[in-house]
Amino acid sequence: MNLRPLASLLLAAAVLPAQAHTPYLAPATFKVQPTSTVTLDASFAEHFFVPEVVFDNSEFVVTDPDGLQHAPDVVQRLKTRAVVEQTLPGKKGTYRFSTGNRLGAVFRTWEVDGRKESSRDPAKPLPAGATVLSHYQSLSRSEVYLTAGAPTRQALAPYGKGLELVPVTHPSDLYVGEQFVFEVHYDGKPLPAQKVEIHAARGDDEIQPAPVELSTDAAGKASFALQQAGTYLALIRYRGPAPAGAAAPEYGNNYTLSFRVLEP
Repeated sequence: MNLRPLASLLLAAAVLPAQAHTPYLAPATFKVQPTSTVTLDASFAEHFFVPEVVFDNSEFVVTDPDGLQHAPDVVQRLKTRAVVEQTLPGKKGTYRFSTGNRLGAVFRTWEVDGRKESSRDPAKPLPAGATVLSHYQSLSRSEVYLTAGAPTRQALAPYGKGLELVPVTHPSDLYVGEQFVFEVHYDGKPLPAQKVEIHAARGDDEIQPAPVELSTDAAGKASFALQQAGTYLALIRYRGPAPAGAAAPEYGNNYTLSFRVLEP
């Protein structure tokens, strides 16, 4: 019996779930005070927010209400998640928590003799006559805004680099019956006709609702109708050019923002 086809199928089965994992950064609670000790989980998962694979190989960043950026007090990496702790310094306003950028695997897909093949091994030679269809390295970043007291906007300022969701409506001021308006940027420029998925975070419920799919307009702006209270995850995926010297010509960007919607 030839075991190679069976081994290939088993390998594919082991790889596919990891490709479906989505990064997230989620707080234990959105209710904070100016001196609270905030705890957050950073992970890759299929159900939100049920951690499965640790968010590693990145530098976490906290942006204070005055725009000052610094590393969090504690980052403890476990097998399924990274646990972040930060004692707020007594300042009222909005804080931005970010995983920072995490570079992941390099993916190549090519076609040869009418067949499509893929590999994560950058050293694997291409077959003779192959046509490369895609070649990119994954880059993931997840964020969340927490507000102590009244919302402020200084921590919401866009980076102007990479893929990001730029809030128009404050993410700490979202209520049922209103709209969450935001823009999607890449390297500081709006992305028109960009797909955005909004996932409800239902924990380990077996029945996961289908995400709401939005598309940005010509100015890179989108609006999500807030119909039900709860916690949500906005997911954006975009392939953009990687800088010179990168491991692949493109980055497969994955950006997520966790946010909460309240009853009015």
